[in-house]
Amino acid sequence: MPLIKFLFITVLILWIIRILIRLLLPMLFGNLASKMQQQATGQQQQPKKKPEGSISIDYMPPKPDQGKTDKLGDFVDYEEVK
Repeated sequence: MPLIKFLFITVLILWIIRILIRLLLPMLFGNLASKMQQQATGQQQQPKKKPEGSISIDYMPPKPDQGKTDKLGDFVDYEEVK
């Protein structure tokens, strides 16, 4: 008897979860899709207009240290001996 009661309660809980998922997931994905669409249209509507001839630099790589090259030693040209 306890096994039948356990199985009945388990099936009932899984059935309720299945119904809730069918109701809640479409609303969740619809809300998520509308937010993504709003962000995409917001990015398209605001292009940055720059006057002609202006220059903008988005990224400048760090300059290498000049002191490291002095510590490498002397460079000797390689000559092949036959």
